[in-house]
Amino acid sequence: MSAINPIGGLPKPIPTPRATGVGGQDQDASKTGFDKMLRNCIDQVDTKQQASTAAVQDLLSGKSDDVLSVVAAAAKADLSFKLLIGVRNKVIEAYKQTMNMQI
Repeated sequence: MSAINPIGGLPKPIPTPRATGVGGQDQDASKTGFDKMLRNCIDQVDTKQQASTAAVQDLLSGKSDDVLSVVAAAAKADLSFKLLIGVRNKVIEAYKQTMNMQI
């Protein structure tokens, strides 16, 4: 019979964040977290909406004859907006569930 291999060393401890900001969070850490990611997503949706509007205006003014690219830009803008609304609804639902939790 062979011996059982011993368990390796303990994992490295998780570093604790510095408590310098509001709510015990570092100000720089909060700017690179969820709020920055959400802002980037909103900016991307806005960019797609503006591109779609510009493509429609170009088509209507006669600057462009490519209907397929206009339809594709509008579909991308619509899909990204619907996804953003879905994420917003999930965030609101999670907030409501958190507020209803009993301590």
